[in-house]
Amino acid sequence: MPAVVLATILLSVVLLQLFFLPALTREIPYSEFKQLVLKKQVADLTIGADTIQGTVVANSSPPPADTRPATPSGSPALQRFTTYRVDDPTLVTELEKGGIAFSGQDNTRWLPHLLSWLLPVAIFLIVWNAYMGRAGGMGGGLMAVGKSRARIYVEHEITVRFDDVAGLDEAKEELKEVIEFLRTPEKFRRLGGRIPKGVLLVGAPGTGKTLLAKAVAGEASVPFFSLSGSEFVEMFVGVGAARVRDLFEQALKRAPCIVFIDELDALGKARGVNLNPGHEEREQTLNQLLVEMDGFDPSTGVIIMSATNRPEILDPALLRAGRFDRHVVLDRPDVRGREAILRVHAKQVKLAAEVSLSEIAQRTPGFVGADLANIVNEAALLAARKERDEVKMADFEEAVDRVVAGLEKKNRVINPREKAIIAHHEIGHALTAASLPNMDPVRKVSIIPRGIAALGYTQQLPTEDRYLMTRTELENRLCVLLGGRVAEEIMFHDVSTGAQDDLQKATDIARSMVTEYGMSERLGLRTFEKERRGIFLDVP
Repeated sequence: MPAVVLATILLSVVLLQLFFLPALTREIPYSEFKQLVLKKQVADLTIGADTIQGTVVANSSPPPADTRPATPSGSPALQRFTTYRVDDPTLVTELEKGGIAFSGQDNTRWLPHLLSWLLPVAIFLIVWNAYMGRAGGMGGGLMAVGKSRARIYVEHEITVRFDDVAGLDEAKEELKEVIEFLRTPEKFRRLGGRIPKGVLLVGAPGTGKTLLAKAVAGEASVPFFSLSGSEFVEMFVGVGAARVRDLFEQALKRAPCIVFIDELDALGKARGVNLNPGHEEREQTLNQLLVEMDGFDPSTGVIIMSATNRPEILDPALLRAGRFDRHVVLDRPDVRGREAILRVHAKQVKLAAEVSLSEIAQRTPGFVGADLANIVNEAALLAARKERDEVKMADFEEAVDRVVAGLEKKNRVINPREKAIIAHHEIGHALTAASLPNMDPVRKVSIIPRGIAALGYTQQLPTEDRYLMTRTELENRLCVLLGGRVAEEIMFHDVSTGAQDDLQKATDIARSMVTEYGMSERLGLRTFEKERRGIFLDVP
């Protein structure tokens, strides 16, 4: 694109020079022009209403301040000049007396002057139109700046079904009512029921919000409009509101359909006082979205679905009844849900008979659908790299370790003393975990460096999904985190910087016990958290 723009600009400059801009001339005073006439050093005079143009001929010494270039033969080159005409009745007589040819100029030739103004403007508009079309990615260029950028999927293009979405059984049950309404709206209208105008999908990143929305459209066999909340807001004021209006106009024409707005928090943040012009444009766009959601009739068959992982920052007006009045929470899948997700993604992979997806699901607590899909893909890549015909359990174990701890740094050279410190540090974690009750069993201890900063790690494998922890269990977890540093102090009578991450995690747990969970006997049953954190962003 930059090469095309540069070529267009260069071409326009050349055309202006060749056709519309006059030749390089030197402006001289009228008095100097009269001296040239008396010396008969002018030719090809063109007398216009305001200016006189001509050529200086060199039959004697050059005129003063002449900067004409020399020709290869050594004689001075012809030079064009121009001067402003004054009221001089003797000029024509002197020209005739000196035998100097002259002509008049037609002042009605306005077309070249008009084109000299219009051509640069036209070239600028063409380049700008092409740039806007490329930047928007939707075509239409400058004339389509207020058009919606939603990607429209017709019925036969949507191949995702509920069978392709695993681990979200409760969410699918909630959305089956929306599918029934899109299929048979008379069933609800007969009893006077009203389907929710908007459905808000709330969940951590990677839980499958976009995939679930596509599956709803696929099950209902209706068109699917998909766009991101950030695609509404532009640098031009009013563009976002125009795109919202155009989106709803297109949706009503294709009803019944589903309009899906991903990352709604980019558009629907709570409004407030802010002098930033970009903030004002976003608020105008949000206001238009609220107006459109109030204005359309849900019986037309247009369902608005949105997804966010930050519901706490959304404007309350979006969440009230009549707009996004149904919230579907997509939790992190439990062990059965993770196994079902692994089975969906493993359909296209050749698995060895030894592979146990249930064991992999047990080893991945807290993982979401995107993480599990990445594990299956990493395992397949590892098997292909080793030129195997099928994916083995070892490939999955290595893929899990890659996702959890990062890539192995096999070529990193660590001196023997540091290796001993790392080994004793990790065994301190493992022995502490094995000796305390109600702790997850230790599955793997490694001193191979991984990721950015991990020189070793101790991996504990939960036996089941946990949603609550007692004070004793939290205190035991603190002991496990500090066990590595204590082991260093016992064996080497000194401590290292290797416990930095352990200390950070221990500090977070201790602070939460005191300020959030009310587990301090001195401070009592109270909480000291001033700001509510995003509950869907925290990884358990």
